[in-house]
Amino acid sequence: MCFYEKYINPFTDYGFKKIFGDKENTELLESLINDILGLEGKDKIAKIIFKNGELLPDSPEDRKAIFDLYCTDEKGNEFIVELQKVHQEHFQSRALYYATFPIQEQAIRGSWNFSLTPIYFIGLLNFTIDRFKHSKEFLHHGKITDIKTKEIMYDNLNMVYVEIPKLKKDKEELSNHLEWWLYVLQNLNRLQDIPQKLKGDIIEKAFEKAEFINLPKVEQDKYHRNLKVYRDLINSFETAHKDGLKQGLKEGIEQGIEKGIEKGIGKGKYQEKLEVAKNLLDVLDIETIALKTGLTIEEIERLKN
Repeated sequence: MCFYEKYINPFTDYGFKKIFGDKENTELLESLINDILGLEGKDKIAKIIFKNGELLPDSPEDRKAIFDLYCTDEKGNEFIVELQKVHQEHFQSRALYYATFPIQEQAIRGSWNFSLTPIYFIGLLNFTIDRFKHSKEFLHHGKITDIKTKEIMYDNLNMVYVEIPKLKKDKEELSNHLEWWLYVLQNLNRLQDIPQKLKGDIIEKAFEKAEFINLPKVEQDKYHRNLKVYRDLINSFETAHKDGLKQGLKEGIEQGIEKGIEKGIGKGKYQEKLEVAKNLLDVLDIETIALKTGLTIEEIERLKN
């Protein structure tokens, strides 16, 4: 298989977790979170510990949460870090729903005074949130506040969104370390060399992790499959958007996904259908995924669980 990109695409599930999901070496994720939250000095995160990325509710009938990255720091702060590749209409509602799981997890059995450690949901978004589309700011950090006085009513629930496409700068225009991180996320798979400015910087290690030729053959194959799923997903939503303008969004999305699946995986490629279904779990219901992929509802339920 031909491959012309020197570095893997960090917007694929494989690429994102390859760079930021190393349980033995967490300094890249620590750097990114510190930059996003503007933490410096004594407030800076020094060590991250990964936790189980899948949390189950009390009732088996309820929905579960599967996070890209779920971790805690040395102070007990909890972080959910999600990479959202395509626009989702109710993304903020899903983000809030996800944030409830670490809250429930802190409900220690027995005596508990309802004291909660800080929780941060950090969404790295490859799209613009509708309510912020007129703002040039790409970083949004929300807490529960008084709508009249603007004073913070509760400090320990933090919803943080980074609208990556809003950063439209060449590398010569970048003004801080967070902007460099976002520039790398946007362009990594299109770069051939490490920018001189990043030589000796922690971000240079992201390039080392992402170099395709250094991956074992089995991981190269895994990445290729994951990249294909990512491209099919993007193509599906682009098609859905165009068709949706004419036929209504929901119908457009369904038709777009169907065209993307037909083009991307063909018929009979069971494993690739599973990969597509997995990437659609957060954006479509099980019945629609089954209809569009040809998988059974039972197969998708097993994949989800």
